[in-house]
Amino acid sequence: MKYLENLIINFANWIWGMPLLFLLMGGGLFFIIYSRFIPFKYFFHAINVLRGKYDNPDDPGQINHFEALSTALAATVGMGNISGVAVAIAVGGPGAIFWMWVSAFVGMATKFFTCTLSILYRGKDSAGEVQGGPMYVIVEGLGKSWRPLAVMFAVFGLIGCLPIFQANQLTQAIQDIVLIPNGITGKMVHYGPIHFNTTDLFIGLGILAFISLVIFGGIKRIGKVAGKMVPGMVVLYFVSVVIILIMNISEVPHYLELIITNAFTADNYNGDALFGGALGGLIVLGTRRAAFSNEAGIGTAPMAHGAAKTMEPVREGLVAMLGPFIDTIVVCTLTAMTILITGVWQTSDSNGVTLTANAFQSAFPGFGHYILMVCILIFAITSLFSYSYYGTKCMSFLIGADKAHYYNYIYVFTVLYGAVSSLAAIISLIDSAFALMSIPTVISALLLAPKVKKAANEYFDRLKSGQ
Repeated sequence: MKYLENLIINFANWIWGMPLLFLLMGGGLFFIIYSRFIPFKYFFHAINVLRGKYDNPDDPGQINHFEALSTALAATVGMGNISGVAVAIAVGGPGAIFWMWVSAFVGMATKFFTCTLSILYRGKDSAGEVQGGPMYVIVEGLGKSWRPLAVMFAVFGLIGCLPIFQANQLTQAIQDIVLIPNGITGKMVHYGPIHFNTTDLFIGLGILAFISLVIFGGIKRIGKVAGKMVPGMVVLYFVSVVIILIMNISEVPHYLELIITNAFTADNYNGDALFGGALGGLIVLGTRRAAFSNEAGIGTAPMAHGAAKTMEPVREGLVAMLGPFIDTIVVCTLTAMTILITGVWQTSDSNGVTLTANAFQSAFPGFGHYILMVCILIFAITSLFSYSYYGTKCMSFLIGADKAHYYNYIYVFTVLYGAVSSLAAIISLIDSAFALMSIPTVISALLLAPKVKKAANEYFDRLKSGQ
């Protein structure tokens, strides 16, 4: 068991070195330059599309623009923003956040291309339902001979969309914030190589029961639930952190400056050196955690946006590009500033969600960790909804729409595995799967980039002429 964990961790560290850094950052920079910064020029038009100004209920698809973005954000605005940012700071210090920002801006262009393609090359599943996502983009856009690349995405999508990270961090949060401070510790159970705490198991069973009520209802129910929960969770988290920042307003300029300067000195980096030094390791760390958080280039978001009701692929691409901005530039930065300003990153050996909880408790003694607990519950649960949908789409592509629902049974069962397993192995397993998903996603987007550019030019010409 330990050997397998080490193997997964080593593989994740390797593939997120040069291979993925070149693919995600290099691909994203290409999309920015090739599009002549189109995603950024039409940022406010994207907001109008999101507001429903161009919605047509008769367009093909299953959910509107807002529900599509909410479903995608329900997956991305989650534990990656609370726990993933804490992991980045614990290992890389403030400078890791700068490279997360860089990755997010690059990722906005990547999301524009991949999600435009998810509408431009929608396919149909075995039940005749219109579907989108990298696997359909590859088959419909590149041709049947490229199907092995589509299968690669779907197979690793089954793994990458498992709920084990969210379940693990939600369980850790409930333990550290609610149970242990109140003297509820449970008992350790040892069964061969398997060992876990009984309270972890009970928490896992509770999570399993709750998410089952929603995920077996399909994308329409997920979209409606996410559409109601995501805005609320972002507002609650935003208000809480803004209060912390106002309480420490004099420290904000210092830490913003430290994020930028530390990004190039890597003074607080304590991970493995890459590309000959600590700075290389810091860049990879920031890119890796940003990709885990906003999933730009991974390929999950195109599956949600591919279900949007629209006849205009470019509109959905513009809506999708708002995702990395909201997720990383806004929410991740709020988390980072909270951890930095309260000083817990220097005074605590905690990692993951516990470090963020310490920051909230430091800012609001006595009740701060409970505020975070509410946010964590919503963040984690909504992420679990969206990932189940992504996994069923991958299963549907591989073995047929009539059998896709079997994935949800596997999905809810692995909640228990995530609840009782170690963080290091879990985060490396998901990172590895995400890395392997991004290969077909970005390759297909690069090959089909001229189609996106042509569609964008035609769309914006019509927009300017008032058509």
